[in-house]
Amino acid sequence: MHALMMNKRRSSMALSIFSVLLLPILFSGCASPEQRQVKRSREHAFITYWPPPAGSTGLRLAVKDNIDMQGRVTSAGSEYVSKNSAPATRDAPLLTLARERNVRIVGKTNLTEFAITVSGKNSFFGTPKSRLDGKNEVIPGGSSSGSAMAVATGMADVSFGTDTGGSIRVPAACCGVYGLKTTFGLVSTKGVFPISPKHLDTVGPLARNMNHLVQGMSLLQRGFETRYQEAVADKPLARHITIGRLYLDGTDPEIDKAIDAELAAKRFKVIRLNKSFQAKWKQAEEDGKVVALADTWLNDQKYANQKGVSLLTKLVIMSGELEYKGDYKAALKRKAAWQRELRQIFKQVDFIAVPTLQGLPPKMPFWGSDAVFEWRVFDMQNTVGVNFAGNPALAVPIAMPARGKTVPVTSLQLVGPRLSEAELLNAGRLIENKL
Repeated sequence: MHALMMNKRRSSMALSIFSVLLLPILFSGCASPEQRQVKRSREHAFITYWPPPAGSTGLRLAVKDNIDMQGRVTSAGSEYVSKNSAPATRDAPLLTLARERNVRIVGKTNLTEFAITVSGKNSFFGTPKSRLDGKNEVIPGGSSSGSAMAVATGMADVSFGTDTGGSIRVPAACCGVYGLKTTFGLVSTKGVFPISPKHLDTVGPLARNMNHLVQGMSLLQRGFETRYQEAVADKPLARHITIGRLYLDGTDPEIDKAIDAELAAKRFKVIRLNKSFQAKWKQAEEDGKVVALADTWLNDQKYANQKGVSLLTKLVIMSGELEYKGDYKAALKRKAAWQRELRQIFKQVDFIAVPTLQGLPPKMPFWGSDAVFEWRVFDMQNTVGVNFAGNPALAVPIAMPARGKTVPVTSLQLVGPRLSEAELLNAGRLIENKL
């Protein structure tokens, strides 16, 4: 209890530091030659876009611009890094299969600076515009904002993103697409701009449909197609799968209702997880946030005083020092117990179901994102505890009842045992399929 109170006190201190400044969002112009580079690469989804030739076929892959690509500067979403870094001398190993199979890479996607904020704002490269509300007013989510929008707009079939505390699943939720956070260590993060490479960083695919998501995962793990086919054959129907349903305080009741209705309609076997597990989940969320912020400071503090790094990014890095000097070591000591707890749960159920976000994606403030708003979005997500454990998780779009002319879309997060990516995508297939 004392540790939790100290953590909340430090979070309040960090929030106080953050709230001193409100940072305006700067929108780049949206025109260039060649239809102004396809309307500024469809409203900032891409930092660099290479349109495929007219009439070309084959899978189109977009790659988040914190992943090295030979001959290209890896910007990490940062003005400073983009202007002061040499082109990568080799591809990140995670691109090996895509290169072997001659997959067409259509560009490097936008992201929040250093992949460490969560609204999706990027004041230098521009902020991608989510179409989830039909008005381009809600946040795209971060940090893999461009990767989510690249597939949401149909400019790519598959995109690669990175996920340290929800950076694939949150943009997937905000843009109405599918996103997979992989098991920690399954996909190499060598050649990926680091946040928490020893504890939390992962790479995974995003797509508009499950077929493309499976194809994306097959580019990250050799032999995945066979594993997926075996998972489909093993549990071809939803009634063969047991879901542990987790309810969390503070969740919009309409979101819980929509998720429950979807699971019931598809005929999964659902059991409710108890209050004891709910408390352990919340502690893991707190611990995961501590580790994420502290590791940001440990790995990226060298950028805290650089001109060209946004003030918001600097403040996030500075707040990480508070966490490192506070509860960091104690949080890491609780990690093994949390992993054991999940292993016990997965002896009873196949997956855990919980909303990806506790509410619908909020609108970007009219002045743009600021530190207080980023903190609010950070507290909305139910994703960091999964990274803390190292387990895989899938974000699945779920339609809610219409509100006037708008059909809101929320996101279900399915969490699985370690190395259960194929089984998770099979469950996603069953949810996607119409009855």
